[in-house]
Amino acid sequence: VAPILDEINSEHSEKITLLKMNVDENPVTPSSYRITGIPTINVYQGGEVVKSITGARSKAALLKELADFI
Repeated sequence: VAPILDEINSEHSEKITLLKMNVDENPVTPSSYRITGIPTINVYQGGEVVKSITGARSKAALLKELADFI
């Protein structure tokens, strides 16, 4: 998923910022958001989670899921 996210980030960087976190190195943050599956993409607006996508997806599927934000 990481290469797909890098592509989406470079193509839509003016509208969305994508950040990656290593959950093995940072176990507290994912648990505070009750993330149980990896990969998980959380979309935040105003500091609040407005969408959560769990599981690997194709680029087309991710773009469809993120369409409201990009």
